[in-house]
Amino acid sequence: MTDNGYVLEMLRISKQFPGVKALDNVTLQVRPGTVHALMGENGAGKSTLMKCLFGIYKPDGGEIWLNGSRVEMNSSKDALDLGVSMIHQELHPVPQRNVMENIWLGRFPMKGVGPVRWVDHKKMYKDTEALFKEMGMDIRPDTLAGTMSVSKLQSLEIAKAVSYNSKVIIMDEPTSSLTGNEVEALFKIIEQLKSRGVAIIYISHKMEEILRISDDVTIMRDGKWIGTWPAAELTTDLIITRMVGRDLSQRFPERTNVPGGVLLQAQGLTSTNPKSFKDVSFELRKGEVLGIGGLVGAQRTEVIEALFGLRALASGSISIHGKEVRIKSPIDAKKHKMALLTEERRVTGIFPVLSVLENGAVANLDRYINPVRLLNEHKSRAAVEHSVQLLRVKTPSTKTLIRNLSGGNQQKVLLARWLLTEPDILLLDEPTRGIDVGAKFEIYSIIANLAKQGKGIIMISSEMPELLGMSDRIMVMCQGRLSGIIGGKDATEEDIMRLATKYMA
Repeated sequence: MTDNGYVLEMLRISKQFPGVKALDNVTLQVRPGTVHALMGENGAGKSTLMKCLFGIYKPDGGEIWLNGSRVEMNSSKDALDLGVSMIHQELHPVPQRNVMENIWLGRFPMKGVGPVRWVDHKKMYKDTEALFKEMGMDIRPDTLAGTMSVSKLQSLEIAKAVSYNSKVIIMDEPTSSLTGNEVEALFKIIEQLKSRGVAIIYISHKMEEILRISDDVTIMRDGKWIGTWPAAELTTDLIITRMVGRDLSQRFPERTNVPGGVLLQAQGLTSTNPKSFKDVSFELRKGEVLGIGGLVGAQRTEVIEALFGLRALASGSISIHGKEVRIKSPIDAKKHKMALLTEERRVTGIFPVLSVLENGAVANLDRYINPVRLLNEHKSRAAVEHSVQLLRVKTPSTKTLIRNLSGGNQQKVLLARWLLTEPDILLLDEPTRGIDVGAKFEIYSIIANLAKQGKGIIMISSEMPELLGMSDRIMVMCQGRLSGIIGGKDATEEDIMRLATKYMA
C-alpha cells in the first residue's frame, strides 16, 4: 500500500462473538495530527473496534495498516511497541505506587550488569520530570497514585501513552468524570499532541465536545461503518440522526406526571465527615423527579448515599410518609422501599462475571427463596425476563454475561434489578453517564413512566440539559451545602450555575 496520508487504516474489519456479529466490514482511516471522533450508540461496535486495534481482540477478517505498513496486533504489547496507546474509560493505576512507577511499570530503567541489576530510581525520576515538563503537567513524579484526583490520574495516563512515543492514542470517554476546568486542561494537552503529529481517536457521547475538538467524525451503527465526515460539516442533530438511523427531534419524553403529597422529608442532614455535607434539608413528593445539580465536589452523591444508609449521619432526620425512620444500612433502606442506582455502574453496580439473570435478581433474592431456603430459579428467571423485556434490554439471553452488554443495556439491567424490589423511592446517581443519545431517551422514558406511577425519584446529574429536561424541581448544592431549590420548568442553566458557585470563595 502506498502512502496516502493516513497514519492508521483499519480496512474491512469483522469480528463475531457467539450469537452476535459485533463488527461487519468496518473501515476507519485516521490522519496524523488530527482528532478523529468515533461515535455511535452503545453496542454500535466502537469499543470492539478499538480492542481489535489495541490487540485485546483478534479480528476475524480485515487488515490494519500503520504508517503505510500492514501490521498484526496479537497483544497490547504489540500495539504499544508499534506506537498505539489506549486510555480506557475506567482508569486502573496501581494506587500503592507512585506516579513514576506507574508510568514506567514493566520497563523500569535498570543499573548494573549481568544478574546483578537494580532499578535506577534517579533516572526514572528525571525521565518522568522531563516528560511532565514536555507535556506542561504539574505533577511530582514521587506522588502516590492513590492520593491523586481523577483528572490528575487521567493526565498520568496521557503522559504514559506519550512515553511510548505513540503516534495514535485512543481516548475512551476521557471527560466523563472531569470538571469544566479539567476538561479545558485536557483539550490543551490534546492540541499539544496534535501539534506533534499525534493522532487522537476520541470516543465520547458529548456532542458539544465532539463538534469543538474533532477534525473528522466516523459514525458506526449496529457494528457497521455508516460514514466519515469532516466535523465542520456536521451538527448535533445530523450526528444524532446518523447514529440512531432515525430523527430524534425530541430529546426528552413528554412529562405527564403530577407530583402529589410529601413522600420523603430530610431535615438538617449533616455528615460525620466535617469536609462533607452539612445542614441539608429538602422534600421529595410522590410522582416527582427531584434533580440535584452542582459541580464536582458539591457532595451530591454523599447525600443520597447517606439516605440509603451507606454513609453515617452526625445529625438530622429522615421521614418517609410522615414518619421518622432510622436508616443505618442499605438493608434498612430497602425495608423502607428505597433503591439506589450508583454513579459508577462498572465499579459499584454490575457483577461483571455474572449473567444478566443473576445481576437482575441479586437485590431481590429473598422473594425467590422457597420454603426449604433454596433459590427458586424458575421464579427468579421469570421475574427477571419479564423486567428485561419491559425495559427492552438488548441481550441474546438472560444467561449472557452482563459485561458483554453495552453500557446503556447494563444500566437498564440495573434499573430492572431495583424495580423488582418494588421501590417507592428511587435514588439515581448520574443514570445516563457514558450512555449514547438513543439509550438516554429510553432511560428518560423509564424515569418519566415511574414518576407517572407515583414513584418519588431523586436524580443527580452533571448534564444541565438533563436536569432541565427531566426535573420537576432542581435542588442545587455547593461545597456540601444546599444553595437553593428552583422549579424545573422555570430554571435556566445560568440559575443552576449561580447556585452551584454560591459558597465558593
